Amino acid sequence: NALYFAARALEADRELVLEAVRQNGDALELAADPLKADREVVLEAVRHKRCALEFAADPLKADREVVLESVRQSGVALYCATDPLKA
Repeated sequence: NALYFAARALEADRELVLEAVRQNGDALELAADPLKADREVVLEAVRHKRCALEFAADPLKADREVVLESVRQSGVALYCATDPLKA
């Protein structure tokens, strides 16, 4: 995972993180917190790794479009969504 070896400052570089999550959605885990709350970054991550939703900021776990995109990859991703979306 590219971000694993990156300096802390690079974990907050939006373009670098976007490219990393395009290659491997798990890279979201290592991104800076503000990027875990960035809708575009999280959408890219869940498109490439169903369980990347686990690392998203809580408000995005409640975002219907983000959760739906994640669930399209695998229904297992629903476990990471907030309770109202699970119903």
